[in-house]
Amino acid sequence: MNSINDKLQYLQNKILNTGEKIRIMIFGLGSVGLYLLDYIVSTADPRLEIIVVGRNYDKMLSDVNIVRTAATIRRQMRAIIHIEGHCDLEDTDNIASVLKEWNPDFIVNSSRVYSGLKYGSISWSHLRAYGIWTPLSVKYAKNIMKAYEQSDSHAISINTSYSDAVIPWLKSSGMPYFDFGSGNLNHLIPRMKFHIAEKFGIDNYNDIDITLAVSHFHDVVISKEGHSEGQDILLEVKHNGEKLEIDKEELLAACRIAMPVDQKRNMMNASSNYDIINSILTALRDRTKIKIHTPGVDGEIGGYPFIIDGEGEARGYIDESVFSLDQMREANRQSIYLDGVEDVADGALIYTDELIEKVKSEFQTEIPKKVPLKESNLIATQLINNLIFPSVKS
Repeated sequence: MNSINDKLQYLQNKILNTGEKIRIMIFGLGSVGLYLLDYIVSTADPRLEIIVVGRNYDKMLSDVNIVRTAATIRRQMRAIIHIEGHCDLEDTDNIASVLKEWNPDFIVNSSRVYSGLKYGSISWSHLRAYGIWTPLSVKYAKNIMKAYEQSDSHAISINTSYSDAVIPWLKSSGMPYFDFGSGNLNHLIPRMKFHIAEKFGIDNYNDIDITLAVSHFHDVVISKEGHSEGQDILLEVKHNGEKLEIDKEELLAACRIAMPVDQKRNMMNASSNYDIINSILTALRDRTKIKIHTPGVDGEIGGYPFIIDGEGEARGYIDESVFSLDQMREANRQSIYLDGVEDVADGALIYTDELIEKVKSEFQTEIPKKVPLKESNLIATQLINNLIFPSVKS
């Protein structure tokens, strides 16, 4: 598997020195994938070619048609959209053949094993932890990355579901792993900017620079409840290069703002995917540096600030200008522990003892302490049968 720098340099050369199309492949056209498709099309960039991949051609055609029509009304329909509607994400060979055929520059995994349900709607009220669902999140991610290796792809890869643990799980198993994850801590930053802009009289949110290192748990608890569950969050805020002195407790409390709980929430996750793609393209095209926030990057547990540097030969790296990598690793491990994940090591997801007891108490189900990646499908099925089905039926 090529390094992220190799992939960035390959893409940089393509952008600057060829007139070839930039191909973006989206696996799964549920609400995240559909929002993402719409956002990419809205750039009105004629160099983009988008391939949507799934099993239900008729449904995908209908969804693509509404995006095409709406974008044409807005006079933004410049990208080309293709539908690959006969790809089974259970079949690694099938996925590999699709990757070989289209040879994408980006792949985004927005697929879900159990679609139409926000897992957190079950786990937060019962367990106050999301890490329980990691075996479900890794199922199609694992298949896609096996196919990625099989097809010798050079694509920059982005995973959408619980990358804080999924990407490290793949890496610790010796498998190829996604370059970036989307979501969670990236959803906190706008909430923070709303409060900071109001408090300091700042007109442009883009002039506020936030550096944050935290896992999925704190995105949820801060967004829902406005506190950090006692953990000191690694956070720095600047405005036009000048550090702002902030009251963290006041800031976190202000992050508790009303949000929908249905599929409209996926506008945020799709936006995080879009931000990664757009930041990479912009940094390479304009030869500049752009900071993003991303979970699971470089196979690290939790979420980190990351720099896309296109000023010279393209490269990407975790931003240690504010906090050291050791500081961020430790903060993320403390954070994800509260989400029910004690560790990801030697190819196994390790649940916390507290989560195991809560699952037993709330759902009368016993889950193992360690889940090797090769047993993840078995545990995913157990979670569907013993946690999801009873909750949906009730």
